[in-house]
Amino acid sequence: MKNTIEIECPPEILLGLHMDSQRFADLIKLQSATALFREGKLSSGMAARWCGLPRVHFLLHAMQSGAVLMDNNDDDFTRETALL
Repeated sequence: MKNTIEIECPPEILLGLHMDSQRFADLIKLQSATALFREGKLSSGMAARWCGLPRVHFLLHAMQSGAVLMDNNDDDFTRETALL
């Protein structure tokens, strides 16, 4: 099941960004997914699926926009080294 959310946007925003409504919707979706991922409310896999991206591409985008993938603490270290 798909849900569609409608957002009002004045035409001058689209003109100022040099975007059509579809490109703007894609931007809003990616920015929202990235913010929710950074806040720990969405997994990287769920965010990537929502944006229609491979997970690694989403993670690269998230890191470029400031997301921290690991807190660099003892719990992260233990979890990651247990995988070796």
